Amino acid sequence: MLASARRFLKSAATLGAAVLVLWTAGAIGLRYAGGAFEREPSAMAESLSPGARRLLDAAFEDVAPGALLDHHVHVLGLGTNGSGAWVHPKMLNWSHPASRVKALAYLSGAQVSDPTRADEQYVARLVDLARNSRAGRLLLLGFDYRYDQEGNRDPERSEFHTPNRYVVGLASTHPDLFVPAVSVHPHRADAVEALHTWANQGVRFVKWLPNAMGIDASSRAHDDYYRALIERNMVLLTHVGEEQAVEAEEDQKLGNPLLFRRPLDLGVTVVMAHAASLGTNEDLDHPGGTLSNFELFLRLMEEPRYEGRLYGEISAMTQVNRLPEPLVVLLGRSDLHHRLINGSDYPLPAINIVIQTRALVRVGMLTPEEREWLNEIYAYNPLLFDYAVKRTIRHPESGSRFPASVFTGSDLGPAFLASSPGG
Repeated sequence: MLASARRFLKSAATLGAAVLVLWTAGAIGLRYAGGAFEREPSAMAESLSPGARRLLDAAFEDVAPGALLDHHVHVLGLGTNGSGAWVHPKMLNWSHPASRVKALAYLSGAQVSDPTRADEQYVARLVDLARNSRAGRLLLLGFDYRYDQEGNRDPERSEFHTPNRYVVGLASTHPDLFVPAVSVHPHRADAVEALHTWANQGVRFVKWLPNAMGIDASSRAHDDYYRALIERNMVLLTHVGEEQAVEAEEDQKLGNPLLFRRPLDLGVTVVMAHAASLGTNEDLDHPGGTLSNFELFLRLMEEPRYEGRLYGEISAMTQVNRLPEPLVVLLGRSDLHHRLINGSDYPLPAINIVIQTRALVRVGMLTPEEREWLNEIYAYNPLLFDYAVKRTIRHPESGSRFPASVFTGSDLGPAFLASSPGG
């Protein structure tokens, strides 16, 4: 079964970086199928089939109400409400069709219908999704500009920017739903000072995307930055592996998990997003060789010295372009489950071309009936779907599943819940 599934998914994975660009019909055609979200959760229960309700009940059976944690939620915007959010002009211009279509896909998935109110609509929909997903809290990610080696901001090579003050403000407005993660580029002259400033406001998570930001995590120039993270008990949440959603073609080597040995050895707590489940890189431990980024991630996870310091985050791993090996392997690695944490990578779960439950059936992780029930849930709330599908999938041979601890933060739960403006 797995061999045929791999062949199918290999062809599906050719979507790769262009997966969003291919979905253009009907002004991208990704409008949310469930309508407005002001409905109470009970309304959803009434609209679902008995099978879908049973699936949801099983997904929450061992999770207390409000205990879910989502460590990977993007906040995008055009700066329309004074948020300070920014996207590169090419994202708004048809002279760059690939970038323009990608921007439209994100906005459409977030149900933004009026560009003059884009930021307001993006947040309103996210609030509604969160309130109707039985979730606990969502980690909202700031996203810094790219900076060059001399510390100069480089907007021309930055695709978007989400200000830290914006996500901190949203978390202050909705403390029952959101927790802020700031993004501070280590090349900034004020980087260490900025970390202390946000730590003084209770923020505990810092977000990087090295491939797009041009950050070499192995550089000794970042040691003061790393020491500040350690001193202030802050967690580095970083992309690892190949990057396909944000332009990063020149710097895919910066997604090599092995580059993070330096901060790990210094004592930084590192969360590796997506468990490095895309692409290949040089095996820096054995120069000249090449391995999948996922294999390099597993090597680090298997080193005893990184126990309690290195974690894997499973957002986007159910997307068709990442299947099947990384997800199958992690489902079967019960010895690593206590070091895995959940993330949705919103708004990607709302862009249905990358979420193909049929592929999960082909791999043997879902039954056809479960697929139908999950699709019902998706039509109501893609955030709730993202959780439900991860609780429902199983290893195609052993039947093992992800435990509840993956979705409640496990060891990192206290840091998540302590991270709040003024905390």
